[in-house]
Amino acid sequence: MQQNSNTPIARSIVDRVLEKYQIEDLNRATIREIVSVVNDIEEESGQKYIRMEMGVPGLLPSEIGTRAEIEALKRGVASKYPMLEGIKPLKMEASRFVKAFVDLDVSAECCVPTVGSMQGSYANFLVTGQLFAEKDTILFIDPGFPVQKQQLDVLGYKYESFDVYDYRGEALREKLESYFVTGKIASVIYSNPNNPTWICFTDKELQIIGELATKYDVVVIEDLAYFAMDFREDLSKPFEAPFQSSVGRFTDNYVLLISSSKAFSYAGQRTGLMCVSDKLFHRKYDHLQKRFGLPKYGQVLVSRVLYSLSSGASHSAQYALAAMLKAASDGEFKFLDEVKEYGRRGHWMKELFLNNGFELIYDKDMDEPLADGFYFTIRYGQMSGGELLKELLYYGVSAITLGKTGSKQEGLRACVSQTGKERFVELKERLELFRNNHT
Repeated sequence: MQQNSNTPIARSIVDRVLEKYQIEDLNRATIREIVSVVNDIEEESGQKYIRMEMGVPGLLPSEIGTRAEIEALKRGVASKYPMLEGIKPLKMEASRFVKAFVDLDVSAECCVPTVGSMQGSYANFLVTGQLFAEKDTILFIDPGFPVQKQQLDVLGYKYESFDVYDYRGEALREKLESYFVTGKIASVIYSNPNNPTWICFTDKELQIIGELATKYDVVVIEDLAYFAMDFREDLSKPFEAPFQSSVGRFTDNYVLLISSSKAFSYAGQRTGLMCVSDKLFHRKYDHLQKRFGLPKYGQVLVSRVLYSLSSGASHSAQYALAAMLKAASDGEFKFLDEVKEYGRRGHWMKELFLNNGFELIYDKDMDEPLADGFYFTIRYGQMSGGELLKELLYYGVSAITLGKTGSKQEGLRACVSQTGKERFVELKERLELFRNNHT
């Protein structure tokens, strides 16, 4: 690899910071480690990075949410513990929102607030791993959110995974069944749209997942962190098709994780939802009775697990989320109109990379071009993901490697949220310099 000194960031600074953190292979670096590395390089160099490593909202939070939360605080809710299962207005609006935008019937009782979707995944991992004595493994349809595997490391649970890159469409059936048929898989998780690739499962693929989940009695945890953000279709009209795609149309064994972080730009208050199918929520399991003294999935999830983890979600933030869900379902809050900005950024940033010798890795949903959105994936020549990331750090560009997401492809995940159009010229100049130095 050519070692050209003509870079926006002095190589000595980058190398010194990487040595400080003792990161020999960037393929193994976590998202938060990359954040810390780039923070230190920026401070020492005085140069501002094009930051694509962390998926944080780049838009202002909804005024509807902040106003409702302020009003709740003024009423004194901060002095009162919230009920574990959530405040009634939020539960009712969550049920209505799922009907309005997913076209699924989930009762208010089965919609429960969590401290972000991460707590939702952690809690459901914990419960699904205790449903049957013989089912002790969680399956990831990768690429996926790296921290969810870390959650299983904390729990001490087993997990397996496969990269869906070569298993789209009907090929997914045989691959997925090869895991389910072992009788060890308790639950399966994926994100849709996908973090990090932005692929979106088709209804046919979701039908395959749902049918196999029913056949082998596996719980599907569907992570909708980027709710309805497949901008190829207009999913913004409540109670009108098209709707957000979901496995819930094809099985009763499902949990939906709905985040307020991206679609509503309300990440700082750490409030999300888990919407459990009515049938699963009320289902009784002998092993849960033996383990927790309660047989029902929903009971264990709320009164044993959530109680132990956090004793409920932020009281005031629940009122904020309830107000945003209500306004969206009423058609008064066009939340998708606001986050379409990510699609516009994604389109232009992809073009800048492609014009300078980079290639997209995950580039299609079956035969259809991938949507422009919150993330995209790139590679350059024969560089490994770790090599490419290190080289881009010299040019003031950061990302994360796909290796940390469970992908078997060599390359990077790029997040568009922190790069506004005012920095596109600067990104263009840095990528052109990168290309010239690697020709």
